[in-house]
Amino acid sequence: MMPPPCRSAGVALCAFVVVLQAFSLPASALAVGLARSHRRDATAAGCDVFSGSWVLDGGSGGSAAAYTGFNCPVIDAEFNCQLYGRPDSDYLRYRWKPAGCELPRFDGVDFLTRMKGKTVMFVGDSLGRNQWESLVCLLHAAAPQSPAQLVSGDPLYTYKFLEYEVTVSFYRAPYLVDIDVVQGKRVLMLDDISENAEAWRAADVLSFNSGHWWTHTGALQGWDYMAESGRYYEDMDRTVAFQRGLTTWANWVDLNVDPARTRVFFQSMSPTHYSSKEWPNPVSKNCYGETAPVAGPGLNTTAGQAVSGQNQVIQAVLRGMKSPVRLLDITGLSALRKDAHPSVYSGDLSPAQRANAGGSADCSHWCLPGLPDTWNQLLYTLLFYR
Repeated sequence: MMPPPCRSAGVALCAFVVVLQAFSLPASALAVGLARSHRRDATAAGCDVFSGSWVLDGGSGGSAAAYTGFNCPVIDAEFNCQLYGRPDSDYLRYRWKPAGCELPRFDGVDFLTRMKGKTVMFVGDSLGRNQWESLVCLLHAAAPQSPAQLVSGDPLYTYKFLEYEVTVSFYRAPYLVDIDVVQGKRVLMLDDISENAEAWRAADVLSFNSGHWWTHTGALQGWDYMAESGRYYEDMDRTVAFQRGLTTWANWVDLNVDPARTRVFFQSMSPTHYSSKEWPNPVSKNCYGETAPVAGPGLNTTAGQAVSGQNQVIQAVLRGMKSPVRLLDITGLSALRKDAHPSVYSGDLSPAQRANAGGSADCSHWCLPGLPDTWNQLLYTLLFYR
C-alpha cells in the first residue's frame, strides 16, 4: 500500500526508498484481453478503439484481473476495494470490446521488454495516480519475481523494475501549471509551468491528465489567487482558466519535447457517478451498490456537462499543437462503468462514513484492480500497435 502524500515542506526530508521483494502471483496470462494471434486486429484501418461495449468474460464467480488488492505493492487504500470488503466481483470480469476490432491482451513482459532502459511518467491528479498504480500492478503481475524499487517523495513517486531498467513514475500536478507561494498565498500561475516541467524532461513516455481540480471551490480549492501576465485574480471563469493553463502546457510540449524521442498522451476527463438519475434502474442515489455497467448506448446524463466542456477544451488545445499528442479518450467507455468505483469500500473512509453511503461514497476514483487496467490496455495498444 502506498504511504500518504508527503506533508513536509521539503521533499528530501520525507523521501524514502523501499526495495520490494516479489510477491507470488499468477502469470500475466490472466490479464483481460485477447490472445497474441488477434493482435493485428487492433491495427485495422479506421478502427476506433474507444468506441465499443463492455462484454462479460468467463464463468460466474471468476475474475479476469491480472492481480488482486492483496498482492500488488502500490495500491492506495482509497482504491483498494477488495481489501476493504467489496463483496461482488463481476466488475472485474468486464472487458472492453471496440466495435470494429479486438484489443491486444496487455502483455506485461512485452511492455517491459520494449521499454527497457526507458521511463514512463504519469502527470496530473489522483486519476493519473489511479492509472499509474494500475500500470505498476499489471507489470508487477507479469514479472512477480523481478526485483523492484519504490522511491516515494511527494510530488514524485517512482517504481523501478531493476532487471528491465524500466521506470514508471507519477508526478502529482493536478493543474499541470505551477503554484507559487506569494506572501503566504498560493498563486496558480496560468502562464508558468517551468518548475513542474523540470520533472518531465527526461521521460520517454508522458501521459498527462487535468481537469477536476479546476472546478473545485471552497475548502477543496487548491489556490488562493490566479495569476497571468503579472496580473492577479481572485477568480475567473473556470473553463477559461483551464484553457489558459492547458495552453501553457501545450506551448511547453511544443517547445521542449522531441517527438522522435518522447511519446506524449493526454487522458480525457474521467467521469463521476454521483447522481443515479443519470442511468436507468438505479439501486441507490449514487454509485453505491451498482454491480454492472450501464446497459444500452450510454448515460442519459445531465451532470456530464462540465466534463463535456473540459473535454472540448482538451480537444481544441490538442488540435492547435505542433507536437503529435495522442488523446487517450477514456470518457465514454468509463461513463458506462457506474459499477467500478470504490463507493464505500475505501480505506479512506471511517466505519461511520461507510455506513453513510449516500453522503460518503467515492464515485469519482476507480477500484484497483478494475477500470484503469483497461485504460492501460488502451495505452499499450496506442504505444505499440497504432
